[in-house]
Amino acid sequence: MELRQLRYFVTVVQHGSMGKAALELGVVTSALSQQISRLESELSTRLLQRTSSGVVPTDAGLAFWRQAQLALRHIDDAAEAARHARLSGHVSVGLAPTTASVLGLPFMRAMAERYPDVRLRMVESLSGYLASMLNARQIDLAMLFNDEPAQRWTVQPLLDERLFVIGVRSLAGMPDGEGVAMASLAGLPLVLPSGTHGLRALVTSCFHDAKAQPRIVAEVDGLAVLMDAVQGGLGATIQPGAALARTHSDQLASVPLLDERASRPNLLVSLNDDELSPAALAARVVLTDVARTLVREGKWPGATLRVETADDADGDADGAAS
Repeated sequence: MELRQLRYFVTVVQHGSMGKAALELGVVTSALSQQISRLESELSTRLLQRTSSGVVPTDAGLAFWRQAQLALRHIDDAAEAARHARLSGHVSVGLAPTTASVLGLPFMRAMAERYPDVRLRMVESLSGYLASMLNARQIDLAMLFNDEPAQRWTVQPLLDERLFVIGVRSLAGMPDGEGVAMASLAGLPLVLPSGTHGLRALVTSCFHDAKAQPRIVAEVDGLAVLMDAVQGGLGATIQPGAALARTHSDQLASVPLLDERASRPNLLVSLNDDELSPAALAARVVLTDVARTLVREGKWPGATLRVETADDADGDADGAAS
């Protein structure tokens, strides 16, 4: 198997067309098709299915494409590291919008300071989409909220975020004080993410446990627009404290929910260590360090650290030393 065959195959899958892939690669279509056929013969399996509109990967082709992308990235990183006498390469990191608002910039600054030759790609999206991108090997690591371990992933529980009721102080029914129970919010107009959002499922479950029915006046999936609606007085919302990181309004109040389940876990999830490049392994250590520092310094509202195990501490020390 040749390296160029991997590049050819990945390019064909990306374009869904032999002709377009050949144009990008600067080869004739017949030569490209011949290389793909040789690759399929060597693997003894069909990788591409020809259709009237182009080509699509078979199940075997899709599995091979994921690993081929990973192999090519590692080869590119190895070549880059060889050209430089220090850690280089690139790494892709996924953060949900609320997490990115408090963690994104400090993490990017720390990476630029510690590893200036590593090219960082940041992806901001919903937790579910980030999990799908991890499965497809499109990103290396992400902060997710699902507390269930996943196969093929390295999962490190990092912190928990208390949920808050957030709204303008003048909103009718807006609570105040040191905390509020979910059952007391039954009449409060709420602006929440839609039903496909993980946070919405958590909020719905908390209302169910409290034997209360939420009064939802609007559903908004984008954090920026949702917070605009809240600041505009259309209703309150239930979010982690990080949702306030990009909001600078004295009119907003935030009251923590007292219900035991009204918190969400934050897990640092990555591909397995043997699949991660040196740059990605370093980024994982930096992301862990920055998140823990923000919580310890009180810069992550409502967040509490999970208890660090001896293995966690040793891993951080090893990564920092490298």
